[in-house]
Amino acid sequence: MKISTPHFDRIPGPPARRGLVREALGLLEPVRLAARLPRLARHPRGEGRPLLVLPGFGASDQSTWILRQYLAWLGYVVDGWGLGRNTGRVPQLIPRIIDRLENISQHHGDRVGLVGWSLGGYLAREAARERPDLVSRVVTLGSPVVGGPKYTLASRHYKRNGFDLDEIEASVAARDEVPLETPVTAIFSKRDGIVAWQACIDRINTSTEHVEVRATHIGLGMNPDVFAIVADRLARRG
Repeated sequence: MKISTPHFDRIPGPPARRGLVREALGLLEPVRLAARLPRLARHPRGEGRPLLVLPGFGASDQSTWILRQYLAWLGYVVDGWGLGRNTGRVPQLIPRIIDRLENISQHHGDRVGLVGWSLGGYLAREAARERPDLVSRVVTLGSPVVGGPKYTLASRHYKRNGFDLDEIEASVAARDEVPLETPVTAIFSKRDGIVAWQACIDRINTSTEHVEVRATHIGLGMNPDVFAIVADRLARRG
């Protein structure tokens, strides 16, 4: 685990497709996770504070089940987003996530912690940007905060469906003209075979902390180092 803000000249493009072979190693993470459970159990307790966990592109709440169970075990009140599969249609999804945040915050009388995997992390950031009064902290896992899908393997899907990736990239950059007020921890891995790790680095918002881990993209939601970081950062409150 390394805390830093890496420097680089440019984002070379989406990861090479051969990285998908390495991604299969992420399926071994539950074995490592089980071995680390005694240590993970010693992390700070959630004390009933509310959390909302958002899945990545094309995924549903099933993909975040292990992470949500761990956080509930620590004593958080954890919700999935309840919106089925993540369609990737960001303009339509952000208002629905804000509605969820409003309901959860009102119910608990507290701001909500947000954890998002991949595109779910981008959605978490943007919901927090629009409604910082509802969100205590954001933790993102391998989330592309530069370029939208342009620097991910999902770029091919968007192109096939007629989306202009340069236009999306410009739209993402325009949103950054409004600074993030909410603290953000961005977890990324240079072994990520789905999202170019450089696209996970926020070079604009000073409220963002970057933490590098050794994991595949698929493995981020089951990696014991990631779980430890998530638990530690959520306990900080602000």
